[in-house]
Amino acid sequence: MKKLMIISFALALLMSAGAAAQYGAQPPDNGKSGTSVKTVSITGKIGDDGTTFVNDKDGKSWTISNPDAVKGHEGHHVVLQAQVDATKNEVHVVGLKMAKDSMQN
Repeated sequence: MKKLMIISFALALLMSAGAAAQYGAQPPDNGKSGTSVKTVSITGKIGDDGTTFVNDKDGKSWTISNPDAVKGHEGHHVVLQAQVDATKNEVHVVGLKMAKDSMQN
């Protein structure tokens, strides 16, 4: 009976070590899938609260992940240099400049 318990314990230990080895070799998930690390230039209007951006091209609304970067430009028409995360519907502002309005001549 004692031998049976030792063999069962050893077998259980070997099986759990095999399972750990199978899952331990996976590469880490950095959460970067679907994220554009490239900086793009997009034109649109910053929301009055400074946390949203509406793209002129398609009218799509984006959440600004770092609203401090656009502080003082709330409600303005701007050109953003930003990293776009389409999976989260967010933009991370790297830089911005005031847009030239096409209505002014």
